[in-house]
Amino acid sequence: MEHTNLNLLDEALGLHNTKNNLWPLCGRFVLVEDSVDTTASFVLHHIIKRSLSSHPSSSLIFLSFSHPFSHYDRILRKLGCNLAAQRDNSRFFFIDMLMLQCPDERKPNHDVLAAIFEKVERVISALHPDNKKFLTIMIDDISLLEVAANGSSNAVLDFLHYCHTLTSEFGCALVALDHKDIYSNDERPALILEVEYLADILVNAEPLSTGLAKDVHGQLMVLDKGSEHQHGISSHKTHNFHFKIKENSIEYFYPGTITMR
Repeated sequence: MEHTNLNLLDEALGLHNTKNNLWPLCGRFVLVEDSVDTTASFVLHHIIKRSLSSHPSSSLIFLSFSHPFSHYDRILRKLGCNLAAQRDNSRFFFIDMLMLQCPDERKPNHDVLAAIFEKVERVISALHPDNKKFLTIMIDDISLLEVAANGSSNAVLDFLHYCHTLTSEFGCALVALDHKDIYSNDERPALILEVEYLADILVNAEPLSTGLAKDVHGQLMVLDKGSEHQHGISSHKTHNFHFKIKENSIEYFYPGTITMR
């Protein structure tokens, strides 16, 4: 794991913990939530870069429902990570879901997501044993995953539960983005609550409570649920800080510590 340029997001996600030379997110589910007003896609980009630089044997399976490969490759190049090269070296596996045909309403919703999960399993089965020890599975994003499931929240939850079993079976990390304010139907709040309960780390991006600011683009809340102790008490840790999106980087800082310019 690279030790340079660690920032507040790295610390909140526990990426500074490099005991036993393991990817710190191994065996954990990270749920990233944002809104129409404040995107958190940069958190995914950050984790991609950190994941691929964490160990020479690290690998990442990316399920994209939002953008083509060129979109992520262009952004990660600005961050100093060449996804095309990582793909050619069989470390970055991009599964393009944009061309996924809308399921027939007469067919079970689970069939579509079962086929997607089988694709993930095939990639994992073909991996070298060393790569499985430093594996990350990423989904961009859950709201569009629900579209692929023909609007079935239950099918999405089943799929995420299946993916979550991989974190214990292989010790891999699971990272997913969700736009929590897109839908207003009655099922959506239940889905959000279920997925939040399943997550080990919750990253929530929100606009500033005081409104727009030139030097601050939003605020992040990172809740690390930790592990349950002997008497059923969990060691929750909460981190709150602001961020500013730049051309080739993201600046993270505590409220009131940035120099206005």
